[in-house]
Amino acid sequence: MTITSDALLQLAVEAAEDKKAYNIVALDLQGISPVADYYVICHGNSDTQVQSIATEIRKKAEERGTRVRGVEGFDSARWVLVDIGDVVVHVFHRDEREYYNIERIWSDAKAVELA
Repeated sequence: MTITSDALLQLAVEAAEDKKAYNIVALDLQGISPVADYYVICHGNSDTQVQSIATEIRKKAEERGTRVRGVEGFDSARWVLVDIGDVVVHVFHRDEREYYNIERIWSDAKAVELA
């Protein structure tokens, strides 16, 4: 069963919300980057929360039959990248999010309205 990129985006956002992620932002990269259709960016206030958010996203994706292509940075829990195909999720520790500010790097991408 193939899940659309829009449904995958919704799944990632809901999983992050379930673990109380802060300041969830989704960027539409369609036509801008060949890497993914969407980036989801959020943060947690502790290493444990960052890992919990990343774990929940991975779990929900796998439950829907989506292959998780990779998880990077999980052990350090400062910037965890979860690649679920057409959606790449960046889960930062609060301090790292402010430092890297990847929303600025992708400022030409449109922000997606989240319900």
